[in-house]
Amino acid sequence: MAETHTSQKPFNLSRRFALLGMVSIAAISILAAVLLSRFLTARMLNQEAVLTMEFINSLVLADNATAYFRAGSADVNATFIHVANMPDVIRASAHSLEHRVIWSSDKAIVGRQYLDNPELERALAGELVVHGDTAEHDHHAEKSEHASLDRGVGYFIEIYFPVSDAKGSVVGAIELYKKPRALYEAISAGRLAVWSGAILGGLFLYGTLFWLTRRADNLIREQQEQLVNSETLAAVGEMGSAVAHGIRNPLASIRSSAELALETATPETAEPARDIIAEVDRMENWVRELLSYARPMAAQPNPIDAAALFAKCVADFERESTRRGITIKSRVAGGLPPVLADGLLLSQVLGSLVANAMEAIGEGGRIDLSADRKDTQVLLRVIDSGPGMAADQLPRSFKPFFTTKAKGLGVGLPLAKRIIERLGGVIRVTSRPGWGTTVELQLPVAPER
Repeated sequence: MAETHTSQKPFNLSRRFALLGMVSIAAISILAAVLLSRFLTARMLNQEAVLTMEFINSLVLADNATAYFRAGSADVNATFIHVANMPDVIRASAHSLEHRVIWSSDKAIVGRQYLDNPELERALAGELVVHGDTAEHDHHAEKSEHASLDRGVGYFIEIYFPVSDAKGSVVGAIELYKKPRALYEAISAGRLAVWSGAILGGLFLYGTLFWLTRRADNLIREQQEQLVNSETLAAVGEMGSAVAHGIRNPLASIRSSAELALETATPETAEPARDIIAEVDRMENWVRELLSYARPMAAQPNPIDAAALFAKCVADFERESTRRGITIKSRVAGGLPPVLADGLLLSQVLGSLVANAMEAIGEGGRIDLSADRKDTQVLLRVIDSGPGMAADQLPRSFKPFFTTKAKGLGVGLPLAKRIIERLGGVIRVTSRPGWGTTVELQLPVAPER
């Protein structure tokens, strides 16, 4: 039975957090805003109710109005009129212990008995009750004492508090409907501040955590890439050693035979012999690149003159460039200081880049070498007139064994990157299809002695 393999998608930490983190932080922020808004509103309403209760209780005691709650024997209408005329009061009512309205600013409810009022029950039991509401809500129809309340009032607070005599015994209760504009504005401002703080805090927390998660995700990816490169290096080392031992001796024999054949060759056989020698040299370069890429490099930075470096490179490729009809020109800015690098390794990098450019160009074309100064750095550029690379190929140009050439091995640029970074520099590649490729090496200037 054939085995089936399912491809597992790579875990994207940033994308997972972007969704789950947003949902979680938004839920926490909304919950915190709701709870804080309710707590703030309840505290402000309670503070308003306590101040109102203390003031009216002191007024009732001062006017000896507690007797009116028991028997109605004293004419204390003036006391309640003061209560009704308090700022923001919509309606004021006094209830006896029997739940009967003994006085109210709304004469229509005087004498009525409300037995279906749980807030009044709690007030007569000695408890302060306060809550905010709006007169337009349908549930007000469920409370009979709201029947005569003006529905155009809008937001109001309903306060029930006990009235006690001088001995502290509860003799009745006061019911107040107030529309405190200042309190309502303060509650609205408080809610706005709470919601604004929750939203801004949530956004700040999300942004901070997303930044940390993104950095962690990138670090994980870099470490995974380094691990893959290490495994690749190990494989390249084993493969390079096997190739070096198994191919170099036969290649040397083939090249020697081709050189001997070339000495006595006729015009018809000379060109194939030269092709054999060129292909053997190409394979030898591949073996050398494999071994160079796999083995550790010990760089010894020294001052390197860019002009001499370019001159040696042009001389090394003069015969091959002439045969292919490729023009190689070099330019060094006047007064350019030496480059701090390892001469052998930098020469290897430059030669590899020029060889890559020649392979990309094919026949004809141009390669320009330039050196300029940028602050404390020297910029070395290798510019070719080849076909260039597509945008999706550029990010992979430094991956081992990735190549766009039919006869390429794909370790030239990765090896150059390792060497330049080991020398404390930076390598960049820019390219467009039809416009060639530019490789830029940024290396430090050698200190003056």
